[in-house]
Amino acid sequence: MNGSIRIIGGKWRGRKLSVLDKQGLRPTTDRVKETLYNWLMPVIQNSVCLDCFSGSGSLGFEAASRGAQNVTLLEKDKQVANQLKKNKQLIACDNVEIYSTDTFQWLDRPAQRQFDIVFIDPPFHYSLIEKTLGLLENNHWLSPSAYIYIESELGHVFNIPSNWYLHREKTAGQVHSYLFIREER
Repeated sequence: MNGSIRIIGGKWRGRKLSVLDKQGLRPTTDRVKETLYNWLMPVIQNSVCLDCFSGSGSLGFEAASRGAQNVTLLEKDKQVANQLKKNKQLIACDNVEIYSTDTFQWLDRPAQRQFDIVFIDPPFHYSLIEKTLGLLENNHWLSPSAYIYIESELGHVFNIPSNWYLHREKTAGQVHSYLFIREER
């Protein structure tokens, strides 16, 4: 059985999008999303966003709905990526790009563009965060004062680049959310 996510703000507020029922897929809850987008409200308009482990597309479609100029979704699972493409068609959004690709392969090359906001919400218990952060920073994918949002399982420890500082954080259930801001070196 499949589920759905709801866009909670912006142009497509209230729209429901289908989500495949796949192991490891855990869409960000509305409560956490609301907190995150309150944090991002001053910077979301006309931003260029990257969702590294898109899954349901909850974070990326929400960004597009709230005025992001462009949102890039990366999703390794082909079935899940195809569902993202169907959802994109359903709401007829032209500011979302979807790539069915491995995030590490996609990031392991010189940056094609720089992102203002990056979402990192990988499958839990695989220690994928630190490698993602390194690729983003070392291959110059981040704009000088980028915002980086990370969701991890409670108690997961990871190192961040020295030029990032913690702007906000919150715990909800078994999920810890962080919002970092990058400073130009």
